[in-house]
Amino acid sequence: MDYLPLIKQPISSELTDFIELFNHSLDHGDGMLAQALDHIRERGGKRMRPMLILLMAKNFGEVTEVTQYAAVGLELLHTASLVHDDVVDESEERRGQASVNAVYDNKVSVLVGDYILSTALLYVSYTHRERIVRYLAQLGRTLSDGEILQLSNIQNQEISEEVYYNIIKGKTAALFEACSAIGAEASGASGADVEQAKKFGQNLGIIFQIRDDIFDYYDSKEIGKPTGNDMAEGKLTLPVIYALNSTGNKEMFRLAQKVKSREIKSDEIARLVAFTKENGGIEYADKRMWDFHGECRQFLDTKVTDPAIKRALEAYLDFVIERNN
Repeated sequence: MDYLPLIKQPISSELTDFIELFNHSLDHGDGMLAQALDHIRERGGKRMRPMLILLMAKNFGEVTEVTQYAAVGLELLHTASLVHDDVVDESEERRGQASVNAVYDNKVSVLVGDYILSTALLYVSYTHRERIVRYLAQLGRTLSDGEILQLSNIQNQEISEEVYYNIIKGKTAALFEACSAIGAEASGASGADVEQAKKFGQNLGIIFQIRDDIFDYYDSKEIGKPTGNDMAEGKLTLPVIYALNSTGNKEMFRLAQKVKSREIKSDEIARLVAFTKENGGIEYADKRMWDFHGECRQFLDTKVTDPAIKRALEAYLDFVIERNN
């Protein structure tokens, strides 16, 4: 099912305005920076996070200039973090296109990321709303903290779900949480409603990341990465964590430690992937996604009254849990 038209339906004109403002934020004169910004602008994406901001704002009030500036600020911050992540991860592709560091080099990429980050701060300042500025500043800190936690966890011998969720909450979930909070805040929602919106966003982000992690156990051209890519990068995700802790298999624990030390071979990754599938790892991760889905549904049933907004947010939730890329 194509969920995106349902998601966009109640915010179509507002989303058009957002895209125009976002593209304008990346305008620059001639030169290398202009070329790099054009390269980033061309890859676009589905705009899932700005759409969440717009939907949440419309749920609690209306989309205003404040909402749009906040949405552009957040999307720019997210974009800057991706440019920097590609340098850290030594990635050569982003959404099927060459990454900035692949087209230019790491020095240029870091400086382009810094420029976009500064532009994010500029645009969020246009809201003249201290609380929204604070949300965005805190998000930048949280994302950096999450990345460092993930890197440090590679050296950690412990393999636990708690650490896994802490990393997610400091990365993917933090973005969705901030989108929901900023959207609600921009439209003047009460403090209690903003907190509930934040929790909805966090749960949504956790679902998003678990779904991403499940993809890693299957080889697909649509997803654009080989099976076991996370393990090759030293990451252990929820499916294999569950399989390891539920079986206590010492041989597989030994391979898991080789993942963390970045010494694992491709045939050993294949064994860990097969072990995970054979011992209920995928089913467990899927169940946990639906647990968080249930918590999201409670928010939709109690805090979303407009039928069009509710249908859009339901479609958003279903897209996140059922998507195939």
